[in-house]
Amino acid sequence: MRIYHNQLTNTLHQGFKPVWLIFGDEPWQKNDSLFSIKVHFKQQGFDELIRFSVDDKFDWSLLLQEYQAMSLFSSQRIIELELMTNKLGDKGSKALAQISEQLHPDVLLILHGAKMDAAGQKRKWFKVLEKNGCFLPLYDIEGNQLNQWIQRQARLNNLNLHPDVFLMLAELFEGNLNALTQEIQKLSILFGQQLITVSDAESLLIKQAKFNPFQLIDAMLMGDIKKCVAMLDQLQQDGTAINQLIWFIHKEINQLFIMQEKIAQGDSFATLCKEFRIWDKRKPLYQHAINHITEHNLAYAQARIADVDTISKTNSEFNPFVLLADVLVSLYHGETMKHYSLNYEYA
Repeated sequence: MRIYHNQLTNTLHQGFKPVWLIFGDEPWQKNDSLFSIKVHFKQQGFDELIRFSVDDKFDWSLLLQEYQAMSLFSSQRIIELELMTNKLGDKGSKALAQISEQLHPDVLLILHGAKMDAAGQKRKWFKVLEKNGCFLPLYDIEGNQLNQWIQRQARLNNLNLHPDVFLMLAELFEGNLNALTQEIQKLSILFGQQLITVSDAESLLIKQAKFNPFQLIDAMLMGDIKKCVAMLDQLQQDGTAINQLIWFIHKEINQLFIMQEKIAQGDSFATLCKEFRIWDKRKPLYQHAINHITEHNLAYAQARIADVDTISKTNSEFNPFVLLADVLVSLYHGETMKHYSLNYEYA
């Protein structure tokens, strides 16, 4: 049986399943799934927990002995296997196949590890255990699913958020549910059920440094190049990771390019704001950028930042923050900047 994380609670109450397979690379969902399963079955009397960490040197006979043994401490036990590798070899496959033939209602078997690829899911041991239990693949939560996830977490924490705060949280913390969960809990502690406005959220969420990537993007959209350069200098002094900045800027340039294309095809700006989850306070910034950055400059900046990404990973002779400044200037002054090479020491 295969389910997804948002179906876990209902599935737990649908009857006992002797095997749980939890595989994926999204840490919040994995931790939450393991916690929920263990708490649920502890309430059912599964009081003893035995953990194994499985690598390529693991002695599978230990698992077989433990699964088959009578416990001195509890009549119902949970055996948890953390797989350091999803390739178990012949001994591992045979051991799990043997267990699948003697599944016991007093022993709960949990296996978890990194993402299981299609080939791994077709292996005999995996197919047999999935058939007799529950497979929970974990995928990144994005787009509308992320918005729904934030809304659920807000309800669980009795938060009263302005609609634009949902969009802010999604944009700031997409791809990092652990950090997002912490921020939601922090908002709950500080504000209770009071309405949380964008200003309230900004004062807490965007204060990690004097400047941050989010503020840099705002200045970029407004074409305030002087401020962009000053921010890049401060971010470099603060030790901000260059790869993070490259990702932020690349994402925004690509989004602007797509927005311009869709507007040329007849889509309205209001429709695009909904599609790209742009909250009201930031709409003027995007409107300004779309009106003042040409299609040619966007394409040029796209190529430029791809070069910066490559240089930052392969060549230590250049200051990548200087190269990023070049990209931001190119957005508004592409015709001038095309005469200047990123290889500034030898141009």
